[in-house]
Amino acid sequence: LPDTHGEVLEHLNDWGMLINRECTLAKNIGECADYYQAIAEKRDALPYEIDGIVFKVNSLAQQRELGFVARAPRWAIAHKFPAHEEMTQLLDVEFQVGRTGTITPVARLAPVFIGGVTVSNATLHNMDEVERLGVRIGDTVIVRRAGDVIPKVVQVVAAKRPKKTTQINLPKVCPVCSSPILKDDSEAAARCSGGLVCGAQRKEAIKHFASRKAMDIEGLGEKLVELLVDEELINNVAELFSLQHEQIANLERMGDKSADNLIAALEQSKQTTLPRFLFALGIREVGETTALSLANHYGSLQNIMSADNDNLQQVNDVGPVVATYVTEFFAEAANRKVVQELIDAGVNWPETEPEPDRSNIELPLDGEIYVLTGTLETMTRDEAKQQLQYLGAKVSGSVSKKTTAVIAGKNAGSKLTKAEDLGTTVLDEQELVALLEKHNH
Repeated sequence: LPDTHGEVLEHLNDWGMLINRECTLAKNIGECADYYQAIAEKRDALPYEIDGIVFKVNSLAQQRELGFVARAPRWAIAHKFPAHEEMTQLLDVEFQVGRTGTITPVARLAPVFIGGVTVSNATLHNMDEVERLGVRIGDTVIVRRAGDVIPKVVQVVAAKRPKKTTQINLPKVCPVCSSPILKDDSEAAARCSGGLVCGAQRKEAIKHFASRKAMDIEGLGEKLVELLVDEELINNVAELFSLQHEQIANLERMGDKSADNLIAALEQSKQTTLPRFLFALGIREVGETTALSLANHYGSLQNIMSADNDNLQQVNDVGPVVATYVTEFFAEAANRKVVQELIDAGVNWPETEPEPDRSNIELPLDGEIYVLTGTLETMTRDEAKQQLQYLGAKVSGSVSKKTTAVIAGKNAGSKLTKAEDLGTTVLDEQELVALLEKHNH
């Protein structure tokens, strides 16, 4: 194999693969700067769009030595060109709803040609940005293609402001589902409160609901969710459980066997736990751990739905922000309707007694950190995680010097190897069971 990146490219070229003929070898920083300037000058004449160049270390041995940081190599760095900018008029502003309910103002512009593309829409990000720019409908604005991809309004040309302009105001209700729009003073973004019933959020809500750590509906992947919504077979998560065999079998790339499997998976998913169900609802900031804390504290869904802000803040891991999101979610009539429809469809879980006040109880594993790896036989990893957390431990996804112990089931992988390298304590499943029994009695 060649020793340098440049030679690799030449070999690829010799074998008939296309490489970019603008590549060159620079011997020092000065030559890098000269190359950047030369490409910048011929940029507009190239038969394709570019937004910059990339400097790479030529020696493959040095590349290996330098390695990577997360997903980015240390041996390569981008040097971007200035973004293309043009002037045009802001004709109107519409509000779009993102997958998490975020309300984004979008500028409708008099079409303008920027860097090879005709632009007629541009993002204004949020209402704080609208206020910062001081932009009004009717203004002349400067539009930039950020990264030569996403157009955005970056400046108002005040000297060209006409006598009559219109102020941009955040709507009070969602333009998609008419649910109230909520704005937290601590955040720049405003959000639709529609949650489960908002059309714009629908697909993402259903994908989350079906995911492995939520309701774990096997076979209900992202593409199938999108197809079911696009074909108007479902409008919310509750309607999943009303799907008929024929509806599924007649879909593209589906059939009788696939339909049977999905119906069976939906039926099986009805037997769940309260923490999983809470997590599946997609309430903002309610992840697996918070859902578990809520379920353990209140014991029943009805108790959680009835709790007020102050009461919710008595729960471990729940502060004023999360408490507000929980109360707002269940205060929305449409959300409560979907929850009831899920229960009516047969979704169920074992009810438990609310846990006693543990605020003054010394938890035996408080301050300890455990990592689970491999397959457990007597319980699932989620169940093991819940039991460890109940005893006060933190359960991490990665091994570090702070890890108390790694619990290794069958077919344990790289986490076990790292634990052995660090000299971290390793427990098998029997030792885990003994640990839990010791502190639960």
